Amino acid sequence: MNLVIVESPSKAKTINKYLGKDYEVLASFGHVRDLPAKNGSVDPDANFQMIWEIDPKAASRLNDIAKAVKGADKLILATDPDREGEAISWHVLEVLKQKRALKDQKIERVVFNAITKQAVTDAMKNPREIDGALVDAYMARRALDYLVGFTLSPVLWRKLPGARSAGRVQSVALRLVCDREQEIEKFIPREYWSLVTTLATPRGESFDARLVGADGKKIQRLDIGTGTEAEDFKKAIEAANFTVSTVDAKPARRNPQAPFTTSTLQQEASRKLGFAPAHTMRIAQRLYEGIDIGGETTGLITYMRTDGVQIDGSAITQAREVIGEDYGKQYVPDAARQYTSKAKNAQEAHEAIRPTDMSRRPASLRGRLDSDQSRLYELIWMRTIASQMESAEMERTTVDIAAKAGSRLLELRATGQVVKFDGFLAVYQEGKDDDAEDEDSRRLPAMSEGEALKKENLAVTQHFTEPPPRFSEASLVKRMEELGIGRPSTYASILQVLKDRGYVRLEKKRLYGEDKGRVVVAFLENFFAKYVEYDFTAALEENLDRISNNEISWQQVLKDFWTDFIGAVNEIKDLRVAQVLDALDEMLGPHIYAPREDGGDPRQCPTCGTGRLNLKAGKFGAFVGCTNYPECRYTRPLAADSGANADRVLGPDPVSGLEVTVKAGRFGPYIQLGEAKDYEEGEKPKRAGIPKNTSPSDVELDLALKLLSLPREIGKHPETGEPITAGLGRFGPFVKHEKTYASLEAGDEVFDIGLNRAVTLIAEKIAKGPSGRRFGADPGKPLGDHPTLGGVAVKGGRYGAYVTAGGVNATIPSDKTQETITLEEAIALIDERVAKGGIKPKRGAKKAPAKKAVAKKADAAEKKPAAKKAVAKKAAAKPKAEGAAASKARAPVKAKKTVAKKAVKTVAKKSAG
Repeated sequence: MNLVIVESPSKAKTINKYLGKDYEVLASFGHVRDLPAKNGSVDPDANFQMIWEIDPKAASRLNDIAKAVKGADKLILATDPDREGEAISWHVLEVLKQKRALKDQKIERVVFNAITKQAVTDAMKNPREIDGALVDAYMARRALDYLVGFTLSPVLWRKLPGARSAGRVQSVALRLVCDREQEIEKFIPREYWSLVTTLATPRGESFDARLVGADGKKIQRLDIGTGTEAEDFKKAIEAANFTVSTVDAKPARRNPQAPFTTSTLQQEASRKLGFAPAHTMRIAQRLYEGIDIGGETTGLITYMRTDGVQIDGSAITQAREVIGEDYGKQYVPDAARQYTSKAKNAQEAHEAIRPTDMSRRPASLRGRLDSDQSRLYELIWMRTIASQMESAEMERTTVDIAAKAGSRLLELRATGQVVKFDGFLAVYQEGKDDDAEDEDSRRLPAMSEGEALKKENLAVTQHFTEPPPRFSEASLVKRMEELGIGRPSTYASILQVLKDRGYVRLEKKRLYGEDKGRVVVAFLENFFAKYVEYDFTAALEENLDRISNNEISWQQVLKDFWTDFIGAVNEIKDLRVAQVLDALDEMLGPHIYAPREDGGDPRQCPTCGTGRLNLKAGKFGAFVGCTNYPECRYTRPLAADSGANADRVLGPDPVSGLEVTVKAGRFGPYIQLGEAKDYEEGEKPKRAGIPKNTSPSDVELDLALKLLSLPREIGKHPETGEPITAGLGRFGPFVKHEKTYASLEAGDEVFDIGLNRAVTLIAEKIAKGPSGRRFGADPGKPLGDHPTLGGVAVKGGRYGAYVTAGGVNATIPSDKTQETITLEEAIALIDERVAKGGIKPKRGAKKAPAKKAVAKKADAAEKKPAAKKAVAKKAAAKPKAEGAAASKARAPVKAKKTVAKKAVKTVAKKSAG
C-alpha cells in the first residue's frame, strides 16, 4: 500500500480514484504547523532557531496520517507545486519523524500542475526528494514576517494609539496607496486648451484634425495655456485654407498576450469581471481542485499560483486544433507561440494558468458551474486560446494638413487605425484600467496629397490637467509586481489585510488611503524609513529567491536584516508618545492643515480662536484637537478638507424647518438636525450616525431624515405592553424591548421592520440567553498565554467582543473581530487596560513587570494632566454600576423565556389568522 498526502480533501478523493486500490490518499488540510503567536518563536540569538507548533485542528489528522504510514510501503508527498506546498510536505515529514511513525518506508515527493488523470499518473512516474532550498526560502520568509510583525507592531501600539499592525510587505503596499494620496493633494491643476477642427474631403466625408504646429514650431498638449492664446489660434484657423500635406499609411501588427500568471489573472479579473483578487483566487482554487462533471470530479484549470507563462506542448497542440475548428485555419499561426517568463526564480516559474482540456469550451460548462466560476473559466480559456492565435493586422494612417491664413502657416494632424485582419482579437482583447488611454481606432477617409479640404466646425476647449488616479486593485497589483514587492501569490491577502485593518477603503473600484493608514505610513517613514523603501523590499525579495536557488544561506539573509532592524527599533524605545505625535504632525501638516482663504494661520482653532490645532492620539486613532483642551473641545478628523465636508447642508427638515447637515466628528461622520442655538439651553442637537458601509458623500436628505428618525417605535409588545423600538448601533441595526437587544438579520430593514418580525427576533434572542448561546456563558476562544496573567481568551459580551486574562477584560476595537484578533494584539489591549488603572488582576495572577507599568504610566501622563486622572477613574466606575444594574435586570431569565415562548405563539396565531 502506498500512502499519498495532499492538501485538500476534495483533491484527495479525486486523486484516489485516479490511482486505484493500491493507494490511500489523505489530506493535510493545508498547513499543519506554524510559529506560535507569542514572543520567542524565532530566536535571533540562536541562529534564528524556530519553534514550530502543531495546529490543534491538524492534530487528529496528523495522527491519522501517522497510523496510516505505519502500514504503508511508501510515503508520497504530493502537496501543491510551490514553496508553500514544499513547506507543507516538509512539515508533515518532520511531524512523522517526531512521532517515530517512519521505519524503512520509501519517501518520495511528486508534483502535478493539474488535477487530471494524465497529470497525476505522469507525476507518480517522476518522483524526487523534498527541495531543501525551497524549504529554506519558506522558513526565511516566515521568520522575516514573524520578526517584523512581533517586533514592529508592539512599537506601533505603544507609540501610536489606534494603530493595529505593520507588516514587511503590507506596510510597503500601504505606502504606495498613501503616497498616491499625497501626490493628489499636492497636485496643482494646469490650464490648457485644445483646438480640434472638423474637416471634409471633396467627397463630403468628415474627420477631425488637431492643431499640432504653428509657424514652424511644434505645439504639445499643454503648450496653449490661456484663453487668449487659444482665441488667437482660433481666428487664424477660421480664416485659413486647408490642404493635405502628407498621407502616411503604415502596416502594423499586434501580438497576443501570454497566458495568465497569478498576477495577470488577478488584474484582468478585476478589470473585466469586477472581482477582488481574494475572490479571484478562491474561485480559481475551486476550478483547480475540480468540479463534478459527468459523475467524476475533474480539475478544470492548472495550478493558479505561478509566475510562469509557458504552457505544455500537448496543450499548445490542442489549442491550435480548437482554433482551426472554431475560427478557421487562417487564425492558426505557422508556428506555435512560445513565451518566456520574467520571473527571476526559475524553480518557481511553473506552467501558466490554462484549462486542463482546451477542447472543453466554456459553453459546455455553463450548466455545471456557478456564475462566477463560469465567468472566470471563460476568461482563462479565451486568454489561453488567444495566446496561440495569429497576430492582428492593422493599418495606421497619419494625415498632416497645412492651414494657411495670410502670413501664418498652421499644422493640423489626423490619425486613424483600421483593422485589416482581427486575428486573436476575434477572441480576446486585454482590459484596461479606467485611467488608461484608449488607442485611436477611428478610420480616416481616403485622401491624397495636395487635396483641398473644407472646414465644417472648430471646437476650442478649455481643459485642466488632472492628478494621478488612485489605484484600483488591479493597478496596485500591477505596480507591486513591477517594483518586485512581495510575490503574486500573496497580493490578494495583502489587499484584504489593508481593507480589514481600516487602513484603506475601496470606493467605486478605487483604493483610498484612510487617515489611520496614513498615520501608520508617516510613522514608519519617520522612524523606519529603510523598511518601507521600495528598493529595499524588492532587494530582500531577490535574496529570498536566491535562497530558493541555493545561492545563499537563509540564516545569513536573516542576520543581515535583523542586525539593522533591531537597532532601529531600539533607537525609538525611549521616545515619548508626544515626541512621536509632534514628528507626525510636522510630516502630515499639508494633509492635516489646509491653507485658509483669508491667508490666516491654518492651525488656528476655529472655535476658540486662541488655541492652536495639533495632532492627538485616542483610543480610535489619531485626530486633530485644540491645545486649549479641556476648555475648548474642538476636534475633527485628520483630513484637511474634513471641515468643508462636515458642513455639507442637505436641506431643511420638512417638520421642524431646521437644517440637516453632514458633519465630521472625532469618531467619524454623523448627521445633525439644526445647531445648538436652535435648542433650549442645555439641550443638544439631535444627531444620527452614518452606517458603516455608507460614504458620507452618498448621504442625501431622504436618507438623513430616515436616520434621524431612529430609534423609532415599531409598536407595543403583545405580552408586556412595553414598546419595541428599532435603531442603528455600533454593531449594526437592531430591535430593542426593555433591556433586550436583537440584531436584525439579512432581509430585515431597520426603517420598515414590522411588529410581528420584531417580536420573533426578541423572543429568539431571549431564548438564547444573554450571551447569545443556548446553554451557559460564552466560554470564549483561547488565543494563548499572557506573559504574566495566564490564559488569554476572546469572548462575545453583551456590549461587544472583548479579550480577557487573569480577570482583566479589554474591549476589542471596532476595526477588529473575534475571528481576526491575534494573541499579540490581545496582550497589548490587556496591558493597556491594566496600565490605565482601576483594574486589578485576580488573585493568583502574577503582577505585570514594574518597568513596563511605569513606562506605560509615563505615556499616559503625557496625554492627560494629573487632575484629569481622577475624573477618568470616576468615569470608569460608572459603567461598572450600570453593569451591576443591568445584571440585576437580567435576573428573571426564566420568566422572560416564558414570555418569549408566549410571544412566539401569539405571532404564529396572528400569522395564521
